[in-house]
Amino acid sequence: MKSRVLVRRADRNDPRPQVRELMEGCQWRECIAEHASVVIKPNLCTERPEQIHTANTSISVLRAVCEILLERTSKITIVESDGSRYPAEAAFENNGVNALAAELGLKVLNLSKDELVEMRDPRLKGFGMARTWLEADAFVTLPVLKTHATTVFTGALKNQWGCIPRYDRILLHKYLQELIGQVNAIRPVSLALMDGLVGMQGRGPINGYPINLNVLLASRDPVALDASAMRLIGLDPETSQHVVHAERIGLGTLSEAEIAVDGPFAELRTVVEPAAEDWAIKLMNQVARSPFLTKRLLLNDGIFYPIRRVVTIARHVLGRRRVLENPAS
Repeated sequence: MKSRVLVRRADRNDPRPQVRELMEGCQWRECIAEHASVVIKPNLCTERPEQIHTANTSISVLRAVCEILLERTSKITIVESDGSRYPAEAAFENNGVNALAAELGLKVLNLSKDELVEMRDPRLKGFGMARTWLEADAFVTLPVLKTHATTVFTGALKNQWGCIPRYDRILLHKYLQELIGQVNAIRPVSLALMDGLVGMQGRGPINGYPINLNVLLASRDPVALDASAMRLIGLDPETSQHVVHAERIGLGTLSEAEIAVDGPFAELRTVVEPAAEDWAIKLMNQVARSPFLTKRLLLNDGIFYPIRRVVTIARHVLGRRRVLENPAS
């Protein structure tokens, strides 16, 4: 049987009708029993108000999903882990998650402060996973449709990287392409709904700029969802190593012939600016292989921010030079 991916145009101010249509199309009640415990993972990869619009899951989408789930269960927990430079609590507050949870009677949990369970995978030694996430009856992931400088694309699979509770999970980037799949295998997705109301192109997952697709996608197959979303914005799924690996280990399918897409896919197709893994990002990923350098450089604000300012200037100068040398491009 083909994996099913649903695509719908939606109003970013009120996506509730389309969210319901997508969830019904995914037969959400089959994977979420009455009174089930449900963990929801939005993408809250920044706490900065000026970046939330393009980088994070829309609060309107999160609200719509929660309101529908409440028809079946009240045991809903919205989760995120600490970022490398901010606590999850700051992301919850600045994204409006705390206010939403208080209004609807939901729980909010920083996975970094939950009871942790050690994993057998030697790559995850010392990086225990949160018990609440592991033991939930159902897991709903709400990624944002974005380009990514290291993984080409970030969506329904990559969103679970934020379920690794340690703030210094950048140390695991040397295993990134395969470990994303392993994290998804540890706690499989019950339902994935992707927020493409705005989305991001260019230097994602945080520093790019809007796509403005006004679209939502959903599936119970996260690999098929990511592959279809990549095709929607002109990217080849085969170029994203973690998507290919996830299919290889049995988490879903990326083959276009094995995916049934429901919705105005052809009308919505576009081509976006990909995220280039430039010299600065490659250097950062090399530095992240060393726990010592990661702690002293990448996670030290007093050193990191001055270096970032220099890198920003260097990128600008090199970009200007390329334009001057190749004016036709």
